[in-house]
Amino acid sequence: MTQISPSEDIRSVTDLKRNTRDILDQLHATRRPVILTVNGRADSVLLDVRAYEALLRAGNLAELLTPAERDIEHGKTRPMREFMQAFKRDKKIQG
Repeated sequence: MTQISPSEDIRSVTDLKRNTRDILDQLHATRRPVILTVNGRADSVLLDVRAYEALLRAGNLAELLTPAERDIEHGKTRPMREFMQAFKRDKKIQG
């Protein structure tokens, strides 16, 4: 996802109501999120569906790493060479 352009990517809900197609076209062309404001304060974020899917994939991957990070924090690690020897032994892999 590219960096947000405050002059182009922060829009009011009123602007969205009046210029929906233009804002959606911009969103799809730039793939940058559009921040919607209500009474001058950030309220919501619009994302292109491909950008949203990429965020979901990244979040899912990060979630898979959480147990490993906890193991590291609690010192539940071992040298790679030791792991590989045990793995090969358990899987009956020669070499």
